[in-house]
Amino acid sequence: MSPYLAEFVGALILILLGNGACANVNLSKSKGQGSGWIVIATGWGLAVAIAVYTVGWISGAHLNPAVTLAMVTLGEISPELAAGYVGAQVAGAFAGAILVWLVYLPHFDATKNPGAILGTFCTGPAIRRPLLNVVSEIAGTFILVLGVLTVLRPENLDPAQGWDAGWGPMLVGLIVFSIGISLGGPTGYAINPARDLGPRIAHWILPIRNKGGSDWSYAWVPVVGPLLGGLLAAWIYGSLWPAAS
Repeated sequence: MSPYLAEFVGALILILLGNGACANVNLSKSKGQGSGWIVIATGWGLAVAIAVYTVGWISGAHLNPAVTLAMVTLGEISPELAAGYVGAQVAGAFAGAILVWLVYLPHFDATKNPGAILGTFCTGPAIRRPLLNVVSEIAGTFILVLGVLTVLRPENLDPAQGWDAGWGPMLVGLIVFSIGISLGGPTGYAINPARDLGPRIAHWILPIRNKGGSDWSYAWVPVVGPLLGGLLAAWIYGSLWPAAS
């Protein structure tokens, strides 16, 4: 499998399971309808872990343009490779959203609330204050990228201490779970431009009953905020942390 295909498959799995949790909670007559934010945050944390386990050994499982941009900034991958990664991530997220729609199709048909439908595809603010919403996305993505860079250092995955690289994807999932619980309230914590943009495009083109608009006026926030957060994390990590041993 090529690293580009791995990023596509990983992003697809991420969205299928993550947005699947959103659909389970938000859509009418689902078994999980109304089960709440903890289910969504847990679903996303586990979705990240499973996706990283699936393709991490092939592509590094960035699954997120903000992570990819951080890796370019740190000199870990080339800009040319990064461009292909980002395209694969957005395409995989788009495909994953379509699969969620197919799995939950009767429930989409039964749901009359456009906001609930949109929330199964992409993020939106609890209180619409665009500049502060960007700050929220910067903060969440900063923690994500800095957490990935620091938690997965060889010093933390030392077999002599009972840890090894096999724990890495689960630890990344725990980082995402923590972000959702602590920082996800203002914007729904996209913390990933592909996670928001690919499914938003799917929402825009799919023939969903009662879907309403795709809120394109907000769509720049979950793109710009995570990219800035990833850049900030890479700069601080590169400036303050010693080289990995």
